[in-house]
Amino acid sequence: MSIDEKKYNAYLKILKEELVPALGCTEPIAIAYATAKAREVLGCFPEKVIVKCSGNIIKNAKSVVVPNTGNLRGIKASAVTGMVGGDASACLEVLSKISENDVKTVKRLMDTELCEIEMLPEDANLHIIVQATFKDEYSEVEIIHTHTNICRIQKNDKIIFEKDYGKENFNAPLSDRSVLNVKDIYEFVNKLKIEDVKELLEKQIKCNLKIAEEGLTKNYGVNIGRMLMECYGNDVFTKMRAYAAAGSDARMSGCSMPVVTNSGSGNQGMTTSIPVAIYAKEKNIEAEKMYRALVLANLVTIHQKTGIGRLSAYCGAVSAACGSGAGITYIEGGTLEQVEKTITNTIANISGIVCDGAKSSCAAKIASCLDAANMAHCLAMKDVCFEVDSGIVKKNVEDTISAVGRLGRVGMKETDVEVLKIMLNQ
Repeated sequence: MSIDEKKYNAYLKILKEELVPALGCTEPIAIAYATAKAREVLGCFPEKVIVKCSGNIIKNAKSVVVPNTGNLRGIKASAVTGMVGGDASACLEVLSKISENDVKTVKRLMDTELCEIEMLPEDANLHIIVQATFKDEYSEVEIIHTHTNICRIQKNDKIIFEKDYGKENFNAPLSDRSVLNVKDIYEFVNKLKIEDVKELLEKQIKCNLKIAEEGLTKNYGVNIGRMLMECYGNDVFTKMRAYAAAGSDARMSGCSMPVVTNSGSGNQGMTTSIPVAIYAKEKNIEAEKMYRALVLANLVTIHQKTGIGRLSAYCGAVSAACGSGAGITYIEGGTLEQVEKTITNTIANISGIVCDGAKSSCAAKIASCLDAANMAHCLAMKDVCFEVDSGIVKKNVEDTISAVGRLGRVGMKETDVEVLKIMLNQ
């Protein structure tokens, strides 16, 4: 094996760290996780809860349906549901055990002054602080940078748990990502022992295809997935877009089925994995090659998100579509150079798509991004790639990915602020 054992194990660790199940959109779920934990630490149901969120958390939690709540939406619904029936030990599946009685309680409490929402200005993109009080006692739980990264737990004046963090170092809670590059990812995929990832990938395929099928058969959002099949037919490229979009249709509308995420996002997890699984099925590709293509797709997505961060004004479906496009190129026998061209071609086309929060139109953005990735794949298989210095395209794929990281992390910072102001009618 030319890729050394240390790097091989590092790549496995990254996959296991990022491909995790989540029930519902991860921003409102992170709020529910924080309030459930705060209630647990307090030891009783609070009289008052203050939920402080960064702008990107507010943006992504504002319009999405909270699962298992009977169509309740938004930050307050997430917070109250987490307090009433959340299971903090379940992490991103914190709301999996919400009962009908819990929902009745949540709806009653929504009309009270129990929960107060505040915005954390000029802050890390992913940051939540929850304070829960009962009489003279209080608890505080703080999450930063990733959706379950608790950095502080406090009961009254006693710090129960605390770890250092820098507000700018958003990758601090994660394992080292400097090992990621497209060349080594490609080599890792070819040398991979399938048994090391089979269980992980089978769960990703099973969960994500199941919610896609749910979205295609029932009414969720505006039914982007079903519309694509009705208007454009049943060919493999339409199916890839339709199934991924349908998964988002269902998930953004509160479907209670879990998905396996990528880089903290269920939509990114579905956009990365579903097209590869559908393509392999339609083309009768052997399972081993599909697994290798899925690993490539997932790691390419993670690699791009490393420079951008969990949340930003840069639409995560772009990065995920680059990943799935690269996976399709791999299935078709593409060389390393053709995989790199697929990534570059996708970035050259759609890297300007803005994230304006989690909501039903995410399904349409996913379909558009996958259309661009399919075009990028077709160009790459003809050994065609956009020229160096065509916009943000650089001399090699790593420099282009770095440029995207800079665009999403630095260049779109003010865009992020203005998007939130528009959404809040400011």
